[in-house]
Amino acid sequence: MELPEHIAIILDGNGRWAKAKGMPRSYGHVVGCDNLEKICNFACELGIKYLTVYAFSTENWKRAEEEVKTLMNLFRRYLKRCIKSAHKNHMRVRIIGDPSRLDPDIRDSIRLLEKESENYDKMFFQIALNYGGRDEILRGVQKICEDVGSGKLSADKLSEAQFSSYLDTADIPDPDLLIRTSGEQRISNFLLWQLAYSEMYFTNVPWPDFNNDELLKAIEYYNSRDRRYGNAK
Repeated sequence: MELPEHIAIILDGNGRWAKAKGMPRSYGHVVGCDNLEKICNFACELGIKYLTVYAFSTENWKRAEEEVKTLMNLFRRYLKRCIKSAHKNHMRVRIIGDPSRLDPDIRDSIRLLEKESENYDKMFFQIALNYGGRDEILRGVQKICEDVGSGKLSADKLSEAQFSSYLDTADIPDPDLLIRTSGEQRISNFLLWQLAYSEMYFTNVPWPDFNNDELLKAIEYYNSRDRRYGNAK
Protein backbone atom coordinates (compact mmCIF):
# COMPACT_ATOMS: atom_id res chain seq x y z
CA MET A 1 0.00 0.00 0.00
CA GLU A 2 1.35 3.40 -1.01
CA LEU A 3 1.31 5.92 1.81
CA PRO A 4 0.42 9.55 1.15
CA GLU A 5 3.38 11.76 1.99
CA HIS A 6 1.10 14.40 3.52
CA ILE A 7 -2.34 13.88 5.09
CA ALA A 8 -4.51 16.79 6.19
CA ILE A 9 -7.51 16.23 8.48
CA ILE A 10 -10.51 18.40 9.35
CA LEU A 11 -11.40 17.21 12.86
CA ASP A 12 -15.18 17.49 12.73
CA GLY A 13 -18.05 16.16 14.81
CA ASN A 14 -16.89 16.40 18.42
CA GLY A 15 -19.90 18.39 19.60
CA ARG A 16 -22.49 16.34 17.69
CA TRP A 17 -20.91 13.11 18.93
CA ALA A 18 -21.19 14.27 22.52
CA LYS A 19 -24.78 15.50 22.08
CA ALA A 20 -25.80 12.11 20.67
CA LYS A 21 -24.53 10.56 23.90
CA GLY A 22 -26.40 13.05 26.07
CA MET A 23 -23.16 14.78 27.06
CA PRO A 24 -22.09 18.45 26.80
CA ARG A 25 -20.16 19.55 23.73
CA SER A 26 -17.09 20.08 25.90
CA TYR A 27 -16.94 16.32 26.54
CA GLY A 28 -16.70 15.70 22.80
CA HIS A 29 -13.79 18.13 22.51
CA VAL A 30 -11.93 16.41 25.37
CA VAL A 31 -12.35 12.98 23.76
CA GLY A 32 -11.49 14.39 20.35
CA CYS A 33 -8.29 15.89 21.74
CA ASP A 34 -7.28 12.52 23.20
CA ASN A 35 -8.05 10.86 19.86
CA LEU A 36 -5.79 13.30 18.04
CA GLU A 37 -2.84 12.06 20.09
CA LYS A 38 -3.68 8.44 19.24
CA ILE A 39 -4.05 9.09 15.51
CA CYS A 40 -0.87 11.15 15.46
CA ASN A 41 1.07 8.29 17.08
CA PHE A 42 -0.39 5.77 14.60
CA ALA A 43 0.39 7.98 11.61
CA CYS A 44 3.97 8.17 12.80
CA GLU A 45 4.12 4.37 13.17
CA LEU A 46 2.80 3.96 9.62
CA GLY A 47 5.48 6.26 8.26
CA ILE A 48 3.35 9.27 7.29
CA LYS A 49 5.84 12.09 6.83
CA TYR A 50 3.52 15.10 7.15
CA LEU A 51 0.27 15.42 9.11
CA THR A 52 -1.72 18.66 9.30
CA VAL A 53 -4.89 19.02 11.39
CA TYR A 54 -7.52 21.76 11.55
CA ALA A 55 -7.96 22.40 15.27
CA PHE A 56 -9.48 25.90 15.51
CA SER A 57 -10.50 28.17 12.65
CA THR A 58 -10.74 31.93 12.45
CA GLU A 59 -14.51 31.42 12.29
CA ASN A 60 -14.63 29.35 15.49
CA TRP A 61 -14.45 32.52 17.60
CA LYS A 62 -18.14 32.96 16.73
CA ARG A 63 -19.07 29.91 18.81
CA ALA A 64 -20.56 30.27 22.29
CA GLU A 65 -18.16 31.97 24.69
CA GLU A 66 -18.12 29.00 27.08
CA GLU A 67 -17.26 26.58 24.26
CA VAL A 68 -14.40 28.78 23.05
CA LYS A 69 -13.09 29.00 26.61
CA THR A 70 -13.21 25.20 26.91
CA LEU A 71 -11.32 24.80 23.64
CA MET A 72 -8.63 27.25 24.68
CA ASN A 73 -8.11 25.40 27.96
CA LEU A 74 -7.84 22.14 26.01
CA PHE A 75 -5.22 23.69 23.75
CA ARG A 76 -3.28 24.80 26.82
CA ARG A 77 -3.10 21.23 28.08
CA TYR A 78 -2.58 19.63 24.69
CA LEU A 79 0.31 21.88 23.65
CA LYS A 80 2.17 20.89 26.81
CA ARG A 81 1.40 17.18 26.34
CA CYS A 82 2.47 17.42 22.72
CA ILE A 83 6.07 18.05 23.79
CA LYS A 84 6.17 14.50 25.16
CA SER A 85 4.70 13.13 21.91
CA ALA A 86 7.21 15.12 19.89
CA HIS A 87 10.13 13.58 21.78
CA LYS A 88 8.60 10.09 21.60
CA ASN A 89 7.96 10.22 17.85
CA HIS A 90 10.93 12.41 16.87
CA MET A 91 8.29 14.73 15.46
CA ARG A 92 8.68 18.38 14.57
CA VAL A 93 5.59 20.40 15.46
CA ARG A 94 4.57 23.68 13.85
CA ILE A 95 1.52 25.79 14.62
CA ILE A 96 0.05 27.42 11.51
CA GLY A 97 -2.39 30.32 11.60
CA ASP A 98 -2.33 33.76 13.19
CA PRO A 99 -1.30 33.48 16.86
CA SER A 100 -1.86 37.17 17.62
CA ARG A 101 -5.40 36.67 18.96
CA LEU A 102 -4.39 33.84 21.29
CA ASP A 103 -3.65 34.51 24.96
CA PRO A 104 0.02 35.17 25.85
CA ASP A 105 0.43 31.90 27.77
CA ILE A 106 -0.79 29.91 24.74
CA ARG A 107 1.66 31.77 22.51
CA ASP A 108 4.41 30.95 25.01
CA SER A 109 3.47 27.25 24.88
CA ILE A 110 3.57 27.35 21.08
CA ARG A 111 7.06 28.83 21.08
CA LEU A 112 8.25 26.23 23.61
CA LEU A 113 6.75 23.32 21.67
CA GLU A 114 8.24 24.49 18.39
CA LYS A 115 11.64 25.06 20.04
CA GLU A 116 11.64 21.65 21.75
CA SER A 117 10.83 19.82 18.51
CA GLU A 118 12.72 21.91 15.94
CA ASN A 119 15.48 19.35 15.32
CA TYR A 120 13.26 16.33 14.72
CA ASP A 121 12.52 15.10 11.20
CA LYS A 122 10.86 11.67 11.43
CA MET A 123 7.45 13.29 11.08
CA PHE A 124 6.27 16.87 10.62
CA PHE A 125 3.06 17.71 12.47
CA GLN A 126 1.20 20.95 11.76
CA ILE A 127 -1.64 22.16 13.98
CA ALA A 128 -3.87 24.84 12.44
CA LEU A 129 -4.82 27.12 15.32
CA ASN A 130 -6.71 30.36 14.70
CA TYR A 131 -6.25 29.48 11.05
CA GLY A 132 -8.25 30.42 7.97
CA GLY A 133 -7.24 29.84 4.38
CA ARG A 134 -8.37 33.27 3.23
CA ASP A 135 -6.61 34.90 6.17
CA GLU A 136 -3.42 32.98 5.37
CA ILE A 137 -3.48 34.09 1.73
CA LEU A 138 -4.23 37.69 2.70
CA ARG A 139 -1.33 37.75 5.17
CA GLY A 140 0.92 36.25 2.51
CA VAL A 141 -0.10 38.89 -0.04
CA GLN A 142 0.59 41.64 2.49
CA LYS A 143 4.12 40.28 2.99
CA ILE A 144 4.60 40.10 -0.78
CA CYS A 145 3.50 43.73 -1.16
CA GLU A 146 6.02 44.75 1.50
CA ASP A 147 8.83 42.92 -0.28
CA VAL A 148 7.85 44.34 -3.67
CA GLY A 149 7.77 47.81 -2.15
CA SER A 150 11.22 47.38 -0.63
CA GLY A 151 12.68 45.95 -3.83
CA LYS A 152 13.26 42.45 -2.44
CA LEU A 153 10.80 40.93 -4.91
CA SER A 154 9.83 41.70 -8.49
CA ALA A 155 6.07 41.43 -8.95
CA ASP A 156 6.28 40.44 -12.61
CA LYS A 157 8.53 37.48 -11.76
CA LEU A 158 6.44 36.10 -8.91
CA SER A 159 6.01 32.33 -9.32
CA GLU A 160 3.71 29.81 -7.65
CA ALA A 161 6.67 28.48 -5.68
CA GLN A 162 7.56 31.97 -4.45
CA PHE A 163 3.95 32.65 -3.49
CA SER A 164 3.84 29.39 -1.52
CA SER A 165 6.91 30.48 0.42
CA TYR A 166 4.89 33.37 1.90
CA LEU A 167 2.24 31.04 3.32
CA ASP A 168 2.17 29.43 6.76
CA THR A 169 3.03 26.09 5.15
CA ALA A 170 6.26 27.27 3.53
CA ASP A 171 8.66 24.32 2.98
CA ILE A 172 5.84 21.80 3.54
CA PRO A 173 4.58 19.81 0.52
CA ASP A 174 0.90 20.18 -0.39
CA PRO A 175 -1.40 17.49 1.06
CA ASP A 176 -1.89 14.36 -1.01
CA LEU A 177 -5.02 13.45 0.93
CA LEU A 178 -7.61 15.50 2.82
CA ILE A 179 -9.81 13.68 5.32
CA ARG A 180 -12.94 15.24 6.79
CA THR A 181 -14.89 13.40 9.46
CA SER A 182 -18.57 13.52 10.51
CA GLY A 183 -20.28 13.72 7.13
CA GLU A 184 -19.76 17.29 5.94
CA GLN A 185 -18.39 17.58 2.39
CA ARG A 186 -16.67 20.96 2.23
CA ILE A 187 -13.21 22.27 3.07
CA SER A 188 -14.38 25.13 5.32
CA ASN A 189 -11.62 27.63 4.54
CA PHE A 190 -8.84 25.10 5.18
CA LEU A 191 -5.63 25.16 3.11
CA LEU A 192 -7.33 26.82 0.13
CA TRP A 193 -4.11 27.17 -1.89
CA GLN A 194 -2.55 23.87 -0.84
CA LEU A 195 -5.51 21.55 -1.58
CA ALA A 196 -5.61 22.30 -5.31
CA TYR A 197 -4.69 18.73 -6.33
CA SER A 198 -5.42 16.78 -3.13
CA GLU A 199 -7.64 13.72 -3.03
CA MET A 200 -10.59 14.27 -0.69
CA TYR A 201 -12.06 11.61 1.57
CA PHE A 202 -15.28 12.30 3.46
CA THR A 203 -16.55 9.92 6.12
CA ASN A 204 -19.66 9.95 8.30
CA VAL A 205 -17.59 8.78 11.27
CA PRO A 206 -17.29 11.61 13.85
CA TRP A 207 -13.78 12.53 14.92
CA PRO A 208 -13.93 10.92 18.40
CA ASP A 209 -14.74 7.55 16.71
CA PHE A 210 -12.15 7.93 13.94
CA ASN A 211 -9.67 5.21 14.86
CA ASN A 212 -6.67 3.53 13.28
CA ASP A 213 -8.83 1.33 11.05
CA GLU A 214 -10.68 4.39 9.76
CA LEU A 215 -7.37 6.04 8.87
CA LEU A 216 -6.36 2.91 6.95
CA LYS A 217 -9.68 3.04 5.05
CA ALA A 218 -8.89 6.61 4.00
CA ILE A 219 -5.44 5.56 2.83
CA GLU A 220 -6.96 2.64 0.89
CA TYR A 221 -9.28 5.14 -0.81
CA TYR A 222 -6.26 7.26 -1.70
CA ASN A 223 -4.64 4.20 -3.27
CA SER A 224 -7.72 3.59 -5.39
CA ARG A 225 -7.44 6.99 -7.05
CA ASP A 226 -5.71 7.57 -10.39
CA ARG A 227 -3.64 10.67 -9.65
CA ARG A 228 -2.64 12.42 -12.88
CA TYR A 229 -2.91 16.07 -11.79
CA GLY A 230 -5.17 17.00 -14.67
CA ASN A 231 -3.16 15.25 -17.38
CA ALA A 232 -5.97 12.91 -18.34
CA LYS A 233 -5.37 10.64 -21.34
